[in-house]
Amino acid sequence: MSVDDFTMYGGVFGNKQNSAFPNLEVALQSSSSLLLPSVSSLASASLPSLLQEQLDTAPLYMDPETLAQLRLNASLPALLIFRLPYSSGADMMSTKEVLGGNDEVIGQVLSIMNGQSVPYTAMYTALRPSRVMEEPPVAMHSAGGRSLLQARQKGPANPYPPVEFKEQSSPCILLWAEKLGVSHYHSGKWQRHDLGPKTFGQGVSPNLEGSFCNKTHSRLVLNYETVLMYRNFKLIFEMSQKYYKVSARRWFTLDRVTLEYDGRKAHFNGSRNIYAPAEYSYHCDSVTSFLYPQLVPLSKDSDWKLSFEDFQIQGFNVTGKEFSYASDCAGFFTPGIWMGLVTSLLLVLVLTYGLHMVMQLHTMDRFDDPKGPAISVPQTE
Repeated sequence: MSVDDFTMYGGVFGNKQNSAFPNLEVALQSSSSLLLPSVSSLASASLPSLLQEQLDTAPLYMDPETLAQLRLNASLPALLIFRLPYSSGADMMSTKEVLGGNDEVIGQVLSIMNGQSVPYTAMYTALRPSRVMEEPPVAMHSAGGRSLLQARQKGPANPYPPVEFKEQSSPCILLWAEKLGVSHYHSGKWQRHDLGPKTFGQGVSPNLEGSFCNKTHSRLVLNYETVLMYRNFKLIFEMSQKYYKVSARRWFTLDRVTLEYDGRKAHFNGSRNIYAPAEYSYHCDSVTSFLYPQLVPLSKDSDWKLSFEDFQIQGFNVTGKEFSYASDCAGFFTPGIWMGLVTSLLLVLVLTYGLHMVMQLHTMDRFDDPKGPAISVPQTE
């Protein structure tokens, strides 16, 4: 039974004389009760097993006739289960009639229990909801400007939790990415390696030695073994936060991403492109060091490239194992907006040219009159 059944057929919100649950409503009003409008079907289905473990007794499936012949002992716990059928109204009996019959069974059981003067606790639940209310999905509208949105709203939840670094048993840095791609130019070609499987996944525990965090700076160090042709490899994210008077709030920036491989280093600057309010996390579908890079290599002849997909990071004000609201990297003008602006400009130019041509047209100042003398045009040799 659902809450809608009480609304449609009960007397709590309507006429009590036409209620389908007179016995149940009287029991709820005359005793201390707890109403839960929504309970998981898995939880309600496991309720008999839970009560059986707590009471240390086997359940007895009964009906009112059998209960009337049973004498209960108040000193011994008992678990009695009564199954009440539910009908959606598809058969000959209406839903209200079926619910009324269930209420009569409840009334008989309560009357027998009160007659035996045995203290009891009654629980009325269901194995599944009578109807499922489907909510339409919320349409995601892409905006042209920078927007604040929750982490990864457009898809299902991440299959694995983000990398979490704790300082004094309190989380302070979170990192998630679908792919952490690093590419190295060697022997005349680019070699790419994805660090994601070594960083995120079931049973994966990355080495975070060298990481730290405080109120103004945080550093996340991911240590790997045998990446490409290097035995000791590190991916380092350095962040900082400060107060800006213009915006009157604190912002954090991803100052630098460093690749450390066998004692050598490659640095990428992200402070100009990767930033967010200090209370939020930063999220971007794609963070690269090439083709409109968010991470700018400090060396022009760098032989390393970075490519992070579905990248999200938070280095300050972490309150748990979940990211805070995310400041997305969406640009102020999306490709669709640029296409619309360029197309509109072309149409305006064509319209302007057409109006200019129309305004240049002139009528003849003389016309040929058939009743008068013909217009002669002298010819010269």
